[in-house]
Amino acid sequence: MNNMNGSMNGSGSNSGSNREYKSRLQQFKNEVASSMNVNLKQGYNGDLTSREAGSIGGEMVKRMIRYAESNMNPGSGMN
Repeated sequence: MNNMNGSMNGSGSNSGSNREYKSRLQQFKNEVASSMNVNLKQGYNGDLTSREAGSIGGEMVKRMIRYAESNMNPGSGMN
């Protein structure tokens, strides 16, 4: 999951930073959709079925959890 590198530093009000996060999230969504053979267009995707849209979101969550788990400090007590 190469698009989830980096850390969120809580600077939320910085619009440049927000744009970067939104762009990275969009890239991640496109990567997931592509791997699931779902064709996402730039902009409106109202022609997707609920199943397709839900599958993309569900897979994104699974990958983010896997990423977080693989990057947790084993000594942090969060296992």
